[in-house]
Amino acid sequence: MTSATPARFRVRIGVRSYEVDVNGHVNHAVYHQYAEHARMEHFRGAGLSQAVLGDHGVTVVLLATTAHFRSELRAGEELEVDSEIAFGEGRSFTMSHRIVRDHDVDGAPTDATLAADVECTLGLMDLTKRRLVTGPRELLAAAARRPEVLPGPVRA
Repeated sequence: MTSATPARFRVRIGVRSYEVDVNGHVNHAVYHQYAEHARMEHFRGAGLSQAVLGDHGVTVVLLATTAHFRSELRAGEELEVDSEIAFGEGRSFTMSHRIVRDHDVDGAPTDATLAADVECTLGLMDLTKRRLVTGPRELLAAAARRPEVLPGPVRA
């Protein structure tokens, strides 16, 4: 299940047993996968599938990602991962994600605990020129079926 507001998008994820490492908690790389899932669902929620982006001659590319781990996660816990887009004046934009545990391994609600913050820098790459395009916000909004899902604060 997903939900959206103009600034923030949310998706629910259950921690699967194969995502857990030998220490009994979610492997560090999986946090990045949770953020990637939220990003792609955010774009999909705006009506921006890979096919739609391709029809507009672009694709989303990840330029950098940073995770700050706050609390361990375990198999069976349930999470909410949100996504917020911020556009600036240049060719790149950011998507920030908060991974929050809100249900325990037995499915009981818990106090929302921040498990990680993930910050990603992205761009839109022209599929023909293989270069980042200028004005990603405008291009995404023009291609989106639901452009109201995209706006975020403009960063300085």
